[in-house]
Amino acid sequence: MYNPHSNDGSCGRGARHHDMPFGHGSGKPPFGMAGHMHGFAGFGGPAGMRARRGDVRSAILRLLSETPMHGYQVIQELSARSGGTWSPSAGSVYPTLQMLADEGLISAQETAGKKVFSLTEAGIAAVAAIADQPAPWEDVARNGAGISDYRDAAGKLLQAAFQIGKDGTSDQRNAAIEIMNDARKKLYAILAED
Repeated sequence: MYNPHSNDGSCGRGARHHDMPFGHGSGKPPFGMAGHMHGFAGFGGPAGMRARRGDVRSAILRLLSETPMHGYQVIQELSARSGGTWSPSAGSVYPTLQMLADEGLISAQETAGKKVFSLTEAGIAAVAAIADQPAPWEDVARNGAGISDYRDAAGKLLQAAFQIGKDGTSDQRNAAIEIMNDARKKLYAILAED
């Protein structure tokens, strides 16, 4: 049975060292590479920005009104047009393509072993009906502005915090705790502002 306090390394991540404040014998922070916590995608970036449910649908229709594409091209193009802040997953793009095909708005043709989609006449009419609305990738790019800078700043802050936790003296850690507690309160105060 797994014992979280065991020193035998049975958790599969190597031995746990109690003299390390964060329990990792490697001295590395308990999160991903370059100081980014697992789950930082929630702040945005390629996997992070989420659009409204209908946005993938209208984005695909708009892209296909310009040129036929296969699913992977759609994902790449949406990422490029949103400045990298929105990369819808294959799990949202391919089912949407199938739904649009079922509705008769797009058709697929096999080209070089890939399904390339293009608009039908009904699809062209559907795009005309939404032509006066902003493109979904523009909304996502606008809403995601600054996300990358935010993620980088948060990652660097965490690196500094874990470095003090690993190498700092007791007095340095206590000073860092005060700073982090104060920073946390100030961040929540920003959210509370109207």
